[in-house]
Amino acid sequence: MATALHNLSDYDFKSIPDASNMCFGIVVAEWNPEITGALLNGAVSTLERHGALPENIHVKTVPGSFELIYGAHQMTLNGSFDAIIVLGSVIKGETPHFDYICQGVTAGIARLNTTSEIPIIYGLLTTNDLQQAKDRSGGRLGNKGDECAIDAIKMAKF
Repeated sequence: MATALHNLSDYDFKSIPDASNMCFGIVVAEWNPEITGALLNGAVSTLERHGALPENIHVKTVPGSFELIYGAHQMTLNGSFDAIIVLGSVIKGETPHFDYICQGVTAGIARLNTTSEIPIIYGLLTTNDLQQAKDRSGGRLGNKGDECAIDAIKMAKF
């Protein structure tokens, strides 16, 4: 379903498993910090709302979205996480750089999901402009960070 037809922060609270015994890794890109910071805040607050203890939410930063792959891979080697969330924001510019980064990160995270024992949740916003990113990081369409946290809890329980 297109995000324009679905608020990223809407879900049935009662249908989400208790996360009090779960441990989460979050890798967040420093690029576009206004957006990625809002995504991170959404993810952390949603995890905590569902019982995750603050000391069981481990956040690491990487310079940009392409580095999310390496960061997530390093977290899988730790072995103590029930799920890992990657959060980034790539906003289309005037060059094909957008396409290369989006495709590379998507392929890298997909590959990690097929080779790792830990689910890795894809939280990369790929938008045409800054307003679309704002709309999806706590604006009128909700917060992708919330959605990623819910996905992480569900997949950790899977």
